[in-house]
Amino acid sequence: MTGASSTFSESWYRVANQRLCLRSSARFRRQNYRGERWFVVENPLTNEFFRLTPAAYFFLARLDLNHTVDQVWRQCLEEFPEDAPGQEETLRLLAQLYFANLLQYDTASNSGELFERYRERKQREWRARLLNLMFMRFPLLDPDRFLVRTLPVVGPLISGLGAVLWLAVVGAGLKVAIDHWASLKQQSQAVLAPGNLPLLYLGLVLIKSLHEFGHAYFTRKFGGEVHVMGVLLMIFTPVPYVDATAAWSFRSRSRRLLVGGAGMIVEVFFAAVAVFIWAGTGQGTVHSLAYNIIFVASVSTLIFNANPLLRFDGYYMLCDLLEIPNLSQRANAHLRRLCERSLFGLKKSESPAHTRGEAVWLVVYGITSGIYRVIVFAGVLLVVADHFFLIGILMALVCFVSWITVPVGRYIYYLAASPNLERQRPRAIAVSVLLAGGVLSLLQFVPFPSHFRAPGLIQAQEWTQVINESPGFVAEVMADPGNPVDAGQPLVRLENTELELELKLARATQEEVEARIQAALANSVPNLQPLLRLLESATNRVAKLLEDRAALVVRARHHGLWVAPEVRESLGRWEPRGTPLGLVVNPAAFHFVATVRQTDADRLFARQLRSAQVRLSGQAGEVMRTQNWKIVPGGQQVLPSPALGWHGGGEMPVTQDDPNGVRSAEPFFEIRADVSAAAQPRLLHGRGGKIRFEQPWEPLLPRWMRDLRQLLQKRYQL
Repeated sequence: MTGASSTFSESWYRVANQRLCLRSSARFRRQNYRGERWFVVENPLTNEFFRLTPAAYFFLARLDLNHTVDQVWRQCLEEFPEDAPGQEETLRLLAQLYFANLLQYDTASNSGELFERYRERKQREWRARLLNLMFMRFPLLDPDRFLVRTLPVVGPLISGLGAVLWLAVVGAGLKVAIDHWASLKQQSQAVLAPGNLPLLYLGLVLIKSLHEFGHAYFTRKFGGEVHVMGVLLMIFTPVPYVDATAAWSFRSRSRRLLVGGAGMIVEVFFAAVAVFIWAGTGQGTVHSLAYNIIFVASVSTLIFNANPLLRFDGYYMLCDLLEIPNLSQRANAHLRRLCERSLFGLKKSESPAHTRGEAVWLVVYGITSGIYRVIVFAGVLLVVADHFFLIGILMALVCFVSWITVPVGRYIYYLAASPNLERQRPRAIAVSVLLAGGVLSLLQFVPFPSHFRAPGLIQAQEWTQVINESPGFVAEVMADPGNPVDAGQPLVRLENTELELELKLARATQEEVEARIQAALANSVPNLQPLLRLLESATNRVAKLLEDRAALVVRARHHGLWVAPEVRESLGRWEPRGTPLGLVVNPAAFHFVATVRQTDADRLFARQLRSAQVRLSGQAGEVMRTQNWKIVPGGQQVLPSPALGWHGGGEMPVTQDDPNGVRSAEPFFEIRADVSAAAQPRLLHGRGGKIRFEQPWEPLLPRWMRDLRQLLQKRYQL
């Protein structure tokens, strides 16, 4: 409802005596939003849409060349005394329709004026493209005729039968993907390898082409027209796009939702087909291309298309689900109105929200979408700069201009020249300066808590890995796992028949050599050295085999707890030499072994560490204090456990050529902190967690600048 304060406008005289009406090409459709009736006016020439309240529709429908704008507005005010648009809102509505070439005047059309408006419109479009450098659009062709011709073939799939087929194929594909999840995850590590980039881009083009045709066919199926198809430079990568905004005029919300999700529906279907191809083929081009299609369909759907915080498919679906059209623009306008009313004292500033619930949605969406866009685009900039440094720098400069320079310039112009601030301009300038100075002072001078975390795992200070020093079949588990054992106590007994035969043969050889020596002594052979060397060799061989036979009984090297949860499953199995059978852990004392990456080296060495505490995985609610910690000097390359590396689900990057997954891709610093087992829950050797180091408080801005310098130095050597 329009408030009384906005009923009249000082600029009303500019249009009050004008005689105008809507062009005959304008189309109207009725829609229901949140239980209220609205009208959508469409410009079929430019595929633009405007949403109107019933009162605004009443005003536009009665515009004709026989009455002035003021006369029609007053009729609307009499008909809708509570809901009629005020003069300021009417001016904005007429301005939008004017720039959309939907207004006809009482005089002959001025072709020069129409061309000027067309030129201004194109300039605005190009400015918007430059400010949205990562997602520039270039329309190329009209696909509507092709869609009409092929719709009899594709249209039957957009039905209940098609939905059943989709569920069957996607369900089966999901089952295959789960069965091969380990292989899918492992292959993802090479998806950005230089040799895979051509196939990755080919998969991107294929799946996005199908995605866009999904939007187009669903729109055509429900009666809409699709006249624009072109190329979208998504992060400088050309991919196809179609303009399916005709769906905005559909009365049925379910149809609008289906059009919004059509691209993802098609993507998921063909990704499921690609799963079958990938699982049924061996290494080769087809296998790799199928995997890239799976990867593109899953990643792009989660990060971009299905995410409502970016203006892709998920955003428009959210608008329809909430029944709040133009959610992003209205959220920004609502936040601006809140600032104007609460900070600048503009009581006439009105929110685009019609209800309190809608206002809450606008606030939440405006804040979360802004934060998410910054995070996503910053991540995209880093990824692009990693592979194409100059392009990344160019994108960073453009983003700096479009996200910082241009908004700041617009805000300064708004403070200096906006007519809305005519009576509150000094207050607006003072509040803006105070806020900017306060925020900078807060970030630069006010200290905040400072800490950093590092992944690691609990290790007993005394522990050994039990391995068999002699190969053989596991015959007996001589000590029950989970019980304490003493030093030298037998743990596992193995059997090796071949070893017994080799020992008998070695003893026979030894006896034979001894007999030959005795015979030589009896015959007074002058040179016994060759026989003595043979005897020494045979004796050593027997001793070595006796050691191997004794090693068939695996013993504990020290006192501790015998940990071998899977040892009984190996009964009767041949175990080669050096096979890990379990652990002997002394539970008397533990320490937490943490791995600190080079990015945190400054915090580790240049600043004081006040205290540290450990939280274990699955036990985050319980904090374990540490008394002493020490830094192992020098950079380390081998992780304490594979569980800390990427292959084991940890955070530390590891080299691709290490099958054990313990060789770090970059040097790290190892910290060992003593953890007392007293008054603590039972500690398990090898259990993962994180250690948090507390440091002296520090302002945020110097901390952020230091992190930025470290990031640039590490990634780009700047």
